[in-house]
Order: sequence, then structure tokens, then C-alpha cells
Amino acid sequence: MTKHIFTLFAFVSMAFATQAQCEIIVDGCEEHLTEYISDGQFYRALLYNDQVAEFETTLFGGNTYRIAACSGEDDGNLIFRLYDQERNLLFSNAEFSNAPYWDFVVENSMNCTIEAQLDLNKQDSGCAVLLIGFKQ
Repeated sequence: MTKHIFTLFAFVSMAFATQAQCEIIVDGCEEHLTEYISDGQFYRALLYNDQVAEFETTLFGGNTYRIAACSGEDDGNLIFRLYDQERNLLFSNAEFSNAPYWDFVVENSMNCTIEAQLDLNKQDSGCAVLLIGFKQ
């Protein structure tokens, strides 16, 4: 019985530590949205090795958006890709040295998918955080 309680305690402690790590990353990532209004969502995933997280969102026409992507204390650890609803690649920060954010204008509203994965040359596990901000 004691072994099961210890295992449960260890699991709960690890979950809280992971949550705390993600909150710290969110706080740092918000610095990339200083001129933008957050969409109110915090897109988070705990990633190991070559796992890929997918996030679905709707972008509305007539707005300028910024996607900020963070993992760990340093910028450039997270690769993100933006796809339209037909899975056409619209942007990948891997082509820009894993830039921590990207600004773009949306002419027409669209549903899209954002994929995020760790750059394994820099980090092999961690919390991936994506934030989306907009301005009109």
C-alpha cells in the first residue's frame, strides 16, 4: 500500500512540476506579444523526442497575427508549421533559424492547423507553448 501511495505522490508531484514549467514558459513567451492582443488561449503540450503536437485554430480575415513559439528558457528550441485546411504549408520557422515568432496578415478567415515539435539538436523534451496574438 505504501508503495502505491508513493507512486501516486510521485506522479502528482511530476504533473505539478510540469505545469509549473509550462507556466514559466508561457510568461516568457508572452513577451513576444507586447504589441498584440492575445487570443486568450495558451496552446501547450509536453513533448518528448520527435513527438509533434497539433493545435487547431481559426484566423479571421482583416487581422494581423503573430504566432509566438517557445520551449525552455532560450528562443529557437521549438519548430512550428502553419497549415491551411487543405494541409498546404503556409509557413515554417525552421526556414528562419527557428525564429520565436512570425507576423502575418490574414485576408480571409480560415481554419488552420499549427504543428509544434522540439528541435532535437537543442532540446529532447520539454513543454511546447504557442501563443497567438492579433491586431486590426
